This record gives sequence, structure tokens and C-alpha cells, in this order.
Amino acid sequence: MYFKHRPIFVSFAANAIRRKGCKNMSRAYKTSQKKRTNYIYYTSEGTKIVVIPGENGVTEADIELLHTMDDDEVDEQRRYDYRVTTHLDAYHDGEEEAAHDRNKYLADDTANPEQLIIQAEDEVEHQDTLDKLTKAMESLLPQQKELFQKVYLEKRSNTDIAAEEGVTEAAIRGRLKKLHERLRKILS
Repeated sequence: MYFKHRPIFVSFAANAIRRKGCKNMSRAYKTSQKKRTNYIYYTSEGTKIVVIPGENGVTEADIELLHTMDDDEVDEQRRYDYRVTTHLDAYHDGEEEAAHDRNKYLADDTANPEQLIIQAEDEVEHQDTLDKLTKAMESLLPQQKELFQKVYLEKRSNTDIAAEEGVTEAAIRGRLKKLHERLRKILS
């Protein structure tokens, strides 16, 4: 709205028009040559502003300058998006562990060989543990498997299980103790 009250001068006003009260001015694509007869932008409130040559002192050179400046921004953004920088320390914010990479190519952890080795070792260790647990569970008696399911999977209390089976709570604790001893022996 700046240009409605004052004439636009190329030296100062081109940037003022583009920046003052505008929301994001960065563009992904350049304006086609056919549509460069005027200049369109949106204010932060979302109002569409059309700058037309011949109104309020705007010349065709002003419109051309505004489109050229947009083209430069689009080219700069494209260069940044497709370029991998060579200076690795130049693209991070903060210090030490609080630093965040701003360059998406530098933040790739999948290429870290140490991390891949640690992950593979963890998977092997996890699979070994699962194999031991499977072997241990297979070695339990049917009555012990049923008790294990009631206590650890169904999360039932010893009192509830004892009432269901018609035995004392002490008997259930004794069975659990034998079950734990058997599992400990196989897993160690």
C-alpha cells in the first residue's frame, strides 16, 4: 500500500514494495515472460496487490527490476537446494550436541558405518535373546506355561489364580518359584 500514496522510485522503492507488509516473498518458480506486464504480490493480511506500469509513477523498468529480483531469489534457492557444500562446519546452529545441521545432506545418519555396525550387533543380540527365551518356554511343563500366561500375560493376581484352581496362595507362589528357577537355569 506504500505505493498508493507516493510515487515509486526504482532506487529505493523496489525493495520497499517487495518487503514492506508482505508475507513470504520467496517463489519456487519464475514468472513466465507473458505475465511480466505487471507485478503481483500479497500483503501479510493476504490482500492481493497488483503493480501496473503507468500508475503512481511506476515504469516498465520498475516492473522488470522486480521480476529480475524474484528470478535471482529463485535461482539462489535452487542453487542451495541442489548443492552440497564443501565446508562441513559452516552449516550448523549451536554448539556441540545442541548443534542442528541446516544442510540436509550433512544430517544423514544412514551413511555412518559405526552406527550401522552397532545396529547390526544389537539385532544379533536381540535375536539370540529371543532364541533363548523360546527354548526356555518350550522346556516348561504345560502347567507352568499356563501359570506363566495367567501371571505375566493376563496380569492376574496370585489370589485370583489360587481361588480359580482351588489351592492356597502359598501353593501358587511355590509354583512360580519353581518356574523362575527353571527359566533362570536355562537362560544363564
